[in-house]
Amino acid sequence: MPHFITPSLRTRRTPFSRWVEQKGVKAYTVYNHMLLPTLFESLEEDCAHLKRAVQVWDVSAQRQVELKGCHAERLLQMTTPRNLARMRDDQCCYVPMVSPDGYMLNDPVVIRLAPDRFRVSLADSDMLFYFKGLVAGFGLDVAVFEPDVSPLAIQGPLANDLAAKLWGDKVRDLRFFRHMKVDVGGKGMLLARSGWSKQGGFELYLDGAEYAEDLWKRLFEAGEGMDLRAGCPNGIERIESGLLSFGNDMTLSDTPQQAGLGRYVQDVPGCLANDALKAMARPMRIIRAVEIAAHDIPGCVSPWPLWMQGKRVGEIRSAAYSPEFEIGVAIAMIDAPAWSPGTLLQVEGPGDEWLEATVRPGFWR
Repeated sequence: MPHFITPSLRTRRTPFSRWVEQKGVKAYTVYNHMLLPTLFESLEEDCAHLKRAVQVWDVSAQRQVELKGCHAERLLQMTTPRNLARMRDDQCCYVPMVSPDGYMLNDPVVIRLAPDRFRVSLADSDMLFYFKGLVAGFGLDVAVFEPDVSPLAIQGPLANDLAAKLWGDKVRDLRFFRHMKVDVGGKGMLLARSGWSKQGGFELYLDGAEYAEDLWKRLFEAGEGMDLRAGCPNGIERIESGLLSFGNDMTLSDTPQQAGLGRYVQDVPGCLANDALKAMARPMRIIRAVEIAAHDIPGCVSPWPLWMQGKRVGEIRSAAYSPEFEIGVAIAMIDAPAWSPGTLLQVEGPGDEWLEATVRPGFWR
C-alpha cells in the first residue's frame, strides 16, 4: 500500500521545489522540517545516471545555522571533539557534534567564513535550539540564526564541466572541502568542493531564495548536451561509498567512536564531552560494511537483527541491492566479537526472511 506525505506549513518547501516537481520528482522525505527529494526515475536508474553523467540536487533540507560573534569558535568547539582551531577562512570540515555525555547529536559540515563567523550545514536534527541553549547557559557573545541560505548540489563525473561553463575553469582547481565565491545573478555566493556522493562535485550555497529560478535555469541551459538531470542523494551509491546517514546508520544512542569517527575525537580544550569520550574510548560495537547474499533488498524501515551462532550481535541499519557490484550492500552496527572482516552472519530480514551476510574490510568505494 502506498504511503504519502501530508504537506503543511510545518513541512517547508524549498526555493527549488517548483522546478524539482517540473523535473518529475516521484518521492520526498522530511528532513529538518523540510521537503527532501528522494526519487526521480528509480533507485537503480538514478544511481547509474549519477555515476556516468551529472545531476543537480535540491538539498536545501541541509539547513544552515550561522554563528556570528566573538565567541562563535568557542561555541562550536563546545559541541565537537574535532579541533577547529586551524580552520582557514576558505575551509569546510566534517564535524561530529556530541552531547556532554559523549553521544552523537549531528554530523554537519562546518564552513568557516571568518574568524568570528561560521556556518553549520546540518544533518537531520535541531541543532539551532541546542546552540541557542548553550549561548544562554554560558552567556556567550554569539548571534545564532538560520540564514536564507539553501544548498544545491552538482554531483557526478561531469560536475566539473558543468560548473566550469558557468563560473570558468578556476572551479576545476578548487580543492576538496574548500570553498570560493562565484557569481549568481550579480551576487557572490559560496561554492564548495563537497557533496553526499563519491562521484565528485560541488555544493552551491544559494544566498537568497529570490535567486533560485535564475540559478536553476542557468544550470540546465549550461547542461544541454551533458545529459544533465535533476536528482537526489542516492541510497545505493551512498552505501557503496560508506557515507553515513545521521538517524539511520548512527543515532543519538551512538558515540563517534562507534560510528567509525574516532579519528575526529581529539582531546580539545573547550569540548564539553571530553571526559565522557575518554571514558568510552574503546567501543564495544562499531559501524561496518556488510555484504548480503541477495538480489531483492528492500529498504530498511526498521533495523534488521544480525545473528552469529544463535546470538544477536548487531543490526543492519541501511541496505540496498547494488547492480554494479551484484550484491546486497549494507551498513551495520556490529558488536566486538563479530566485527572482524570475513565473519559470517545471518540477517533476520523483513517478513521473517533469513539471509546470509559477510563483514567486509571496508566499503566498496
